[in-house]
Amino acid sequence: MTTGTQTQEMQHTLLQHIPHYAVILHNDEVNSMDFVVESLLKSVPSLSQPEAIDIMLETHEKGRCVVIVCPLEQAEHYRDRIRSFKLGCTVEKA
Repeated sequence: MTTGTQTQEMQHTLLQHIPHYAVILHNDEVNSMDFVVESLLKSVPSLSQPEAIDIMLETHEKGRCVVIVCPLEQAEHYRDRIRSFKLGCTVEKA
């Protein structure tokens, strides 16, 4: 029988071995900065408004920015949600 601590340790170990993927937002010259921030907040609920603003600004300045890093299925889900707002977004292995 495993204890709660052992279960947490096993979950932590498992998470370390699951490959992670980066959701990448790409800059465009079409959408307003406010629209991008609102789209990010609707697409990735764990983001705060200051985080979404930082992502938008880095994307605007550098051409791309990592939105979130997570397992592949979740990354694809976030990518699809961001794309539903007609924003450029890809997934890359982290």
